[in-house]
Amino acid sequence: MKQIKLCITGCMGRMGMQLIKSSIKNKNFKLVALTENRLINKKFNGITPELNSHTAFKKTDIIIDFTEPSCTLEILKIASKLKKKVVIGTTGFSRHQENLIRQYSKNIAILKAGNMSLGVNLLMYLTEITSKSLNDEYLSKIFEVHHKHKKDYPSGTALMLGKGIADGKNKNIYNLIGKKFLNKKSFPYGKKINFNSIRKGEIIGEHEVKFSSGKEIITLNHEAFDRALYSDGALTASKWLIKKKPGLYSMRDLLNFS
Repeated sequence: MKQIKLCITGCMGRMGMQLIKSSIKNKNFKLVALTENRLINKKFNGITPELNSHTAFKKTDIIIDFTEPSCTLEILKIASKLKKKVVIGTTGFSRHQENLIRQYSKNIAILKAGNMSLGVNLLMYLTEITSKSLNDEYLSKIFEVHHKHKKDYPSGTALMLGKGIADGKNKNIYNLIGKKFLNKKSFPYGKKINFNSIRKGEIIGEHEVKFSSGKEIITLNHEAFDRALYSDGALTASKWLIKKKPGLYSMRDLLNFS
């Protein structure tokens, strides 16, 4: 198989550095470009990081983006003109920004996931099934823990799980988002989905979904131990997306969950 030419944006970030390591080890990919929001006078695997530009993206087949929302939209604007495919692992998008991503996906293939882990995407699927199976007496809430450097909360994964609950009830996630707590020792269930986010240490990621009827509690959870879990997932997503037509895809499409 011909190697896929890869560009990693936000290359100096935690995920960017991990993606560089993983892509170098993966024989399906050839790392051809790296970008950052500032000029870096340093080489990684013989490549000097550039700013996001036509020049940086023209040489690649696919772009993997773990940056921040406004940067992602800047990248999509350039990628769309160049007809380059994009895997998005960035989180924290507003409703308006989500709509802009959908617009770009009419022109290029985009795979967007709040989490690239197989286990987390299976958890989302199970969350949807559980939500669909339980009646309205069961209230739900979502708990997540990440390292102290993570800025956004709830995490993209927590919101994915919230969407799983909403989809199970055939409701819009934006109408079901309840209170968003930060660093609380405990937090309540609600008629809407309440979230609690903990930011401490160097924890890679823990997520927990709870359903309660007042008589019983059902708990679904996932814990990540190695950041390579996400970079390997992003590379798997890239290999899958390279063959796809324009559209907005998810890890669920890749994993073929019905």
